[in-house]
Formats: sequence, C-alpha cells, structure tokens
Amino acid sequence: MIELPEAIEISRQLNETIQGKKVTNVTAAQTPHKFAWYHGDPDQYHNLLTGKTIGSARGVGAMVEIKVEDAVILFSEGVSVRYHGDTEKHPKKHQLLIEFDDYSAISGSIQMYGGLFCFRQGEFDNWYYSVAQEKPSPMSEKFDQVYFDNIVSDPKNSGLSAKALLATEQRIPGLGNGVLQDILLNAGIHPKRKVKTFTEQEKLNIFNSVKSTLAEMTFQGGRDTERDLFGCYGGYKTKLSKNTVGNPCPVCGEIIKKETYLGGSIYFCPGCQKL
Repeated sequence: MIELPEAIEISRQLNETIQGKKVTNVTAAQTPHKFAWYHGDPDQYHNLLTGKTIGSARGVGAMVEIKVEDAVILFSEGVSVRYHGDTEKHPKKHQLLIEFDDYSAISGSIQMYGGLFCFRQGEFDNWYYSVAQEKPSPMSEKFDQVYFDNIVSDPKNSGLSAKALLATEQRIPGLGNGVLQDILLNAGIHPKRKVKTFTEQEKLNIFNSVKSTLAEMTFQGGRDTERDLFGCYGGYKTKLSKNTVGNPCPVCGEIIKKETYLGGSIYFCPGCQKL
C-alpha cells in the first residue's frame, strides 16, 4: 500500500519521466475489479485528458496527484502505479492506462482496493483528499511538536491505542499501518499502548520518531515492502514488517511478533515495546 514515503517517491519519479508529455489515449476500467473506484463515468476519462499536457505530480498524504492542465489524475493508496517506456509492451490487465505522444505510458492496477480518479480541478469532493490537503504533512515544518501535542492531548483521543491515534481517522494523512510499525519501535511504544498512559518523554519520543522515521523512509525511496514507479522495492529496510516477523529485533535481539489488531496486522518487539 502506498503511504507517505512512497507517494513522495512515486511523484518524484513521475516528474522525471512524464512531465511535459501529451496524453494521446486513456483506457479506464478495462479489467473489471469490484473494489476499483472511479470518479463519475470512467469512459469519460479519455475525453477529459486526451490532448492535454502532463504537469507536476506530488504526494498528497498517501495519494499521488498529477496535474493535467485543468484536470487532475489521483491515485489512492491501494493503486500500483507503473511507468512503461516507449519500447515496452503495455500491460493487458489494468484499471487505468494513460498513453503519451512518445509512445510511453503509465498504468494503474489494483490487487485489493483503490481509487483511480480523473476529474476537472475543483470538481472532486472526497473527504480523504480534502483532509490530506488541509492538514500539514509530517514532513513539513508546520508539523511541529506543538501541532503534534494538540493531537495527543485531545480528550477524545485519550482512550485510543498508539496505533489508533497515529494511523486511523486521517489524524496524520499519509501515516498508515505500514510506516507505523517502525515509528513505534523507534519510539519504544507498543501499538496497543493507550494514549493516556504516555509520559511527556514518551510523547516527545513518538513525535521525534514520526519526523525522523518518515524522513529516512522517504530519503531512501520508500520501504522494502512496497514498489516504486518502475516496480522496484524501496531502499528503506523495514525493521518491523512481513519481511522481518520471526527474526531477531535489530535493537535487542528478541523475536519480532505479529498479531491481528484493529482490522490489520501489527508487528512489535516484546523486548523494546512493553505493553
């Protein structure tokens, strides 16, 4: 799943590969998928985009946004976005294929669920998209300790777990269950720990870990559990993930464990992250 580091990396790669190209053809919803979401009629994507020039791309929370003159292409977290060079065969199965005047293309495909939205600027009313644009990115200076303390100190959040606080309800857009694992390990906090039990030092540790861990993940091109625009895994070696469960913790040597919690998996070190 795309989260903040991958959204930033894929956007950077898109700016280097397709910016300035003209759209010549758009094919949407070719391969049916029950959990592929579109804006309006996907058959109209061709008319909306064809003949227009690709502008800049950016990460918006866990989404990838591409400006196309007066229109926008938006990929949500569950979409695999791939670039296909002018000599490569375009994939036969996809939920969205956008072809350019130099015979290159990008495609969007879905395994579990995801949104492939094309719309005129200002015509897309989506809560996740709006919140991700309104709230400061944890990579920005506006996301400072005061801002984070306001989230933690909100009385409505006192009974939440660390996972629920950081990775649900879009409190921090782009920070999902994937990047959460290493953030909490680096802070020494168990995913099930209640917010009301945090000490002031632990709150500071979590804030610093959010900033530093996401920065490291982004600097290294995303996590090694996720693929980039070219299908390559990111350079950041996850400490807690499907790749490391059952292995010794890199900090203390305890065996990394996996549990199901709040509708997803959590990974933790019983030595570093006491409950």
